[in-house]
Amino acid sequence: MPVAPFFIAEVSSNHARDQDRCRAFIQKAAEVGCDAVKFQLFRIDELFAPEILAKSEDHRRRKDWELPVSFLPALKSACVESGIQFSCTPFYLDAVGELEPYVDFYKIASYELPWDDLIAACARTGKPLVLSTGMATLEEIRHAVTVFRANGGKDLTLLHCVSGYPVKAEDCNLAAIKTIHDVTGVPVGWSDHSRDPAVVSRATSHWGAPMVEFHLDLEGEGAEYAAGHCWLPDEIAAVIADGRRGLLADGTGVKAPTPAEIDDRPWRADPSDGLRPTLAVRKQWQTK
Repeated sequence: MPVAPFFIAEVSSNHARDQDRCRAFIQKAAEVGCDAVKFQLFRIDELFAPEILAKSEDHRRRKDWELPVSFLPALKSACVESGIQFSCTPFYLDAVGELEPYVDFYKIASYELPWDDLIAACARTGKPLVLSTGMATLEEIRHAVTVFRANGGKDLTLLHCVSGYPVKAEDCNLAAIKTIHDVTGVPVGWSDHSRDPAVVSRATSHWGAPMVEFHLDLEGEGAEYAAGHCWLPDEIAAVIADGRRGLLADGTGVKAPTPAEIDDRPWRADPSDGLRPTLAVRKQWQTK
């Protein structure tokens, strides 16, 4: 039987360093049907090289997007209360240890895929890892999988991703989901930047993506919403509900009359003369 895709709501930098807003994201993610919510743990000084920060005010301003480590216990508790998993992306090595007591699984972003030490640190915790593959070649992806396994990692999911914000449907290349799986043997989901219901539906129903990550905003006021890749709650709720309803329609695959059809079977054409209903039903009518 097909399994419903695992949906992850990515809060990214839309939380505004406000713990109440963080909690609202968790509650809303649960309400719309998500299985997990994901935050990001970075320090600007350990994310960008000093020569970039020295010359780019735009990059320095992203310090306002940092998630305080002190929030982690409360966010984990809120996830437990809401019945969804808590995940976070570490962007510096010490973040792996800071997150370990709280996260159900780690997520590594596409931009950090080439960083072996980060993959190895996550693998050594024994926790599951989700790894996005935007911008990567197949050889880079194979190498990342090897690093994860060489460091004791057991539970890995890759996400096909196009690192455009947003990305057009025609640039999503969803067929790469199968390509990556065939090469690595690892489950491959879809990290969505399209904000297009048809893309998400195609990724899950046709290409069998077992996991979908998407960027969420509450009301269109988050720091990243203007870029165009963040879903609003009502938009993604409909996609998740439609996908799960569609899954129910798959059934067992056994071809046999369904309960909805049983009463109509006697009203089929009788093989003797091609007329409806069967002779047995006609006899019943003759006695009425």
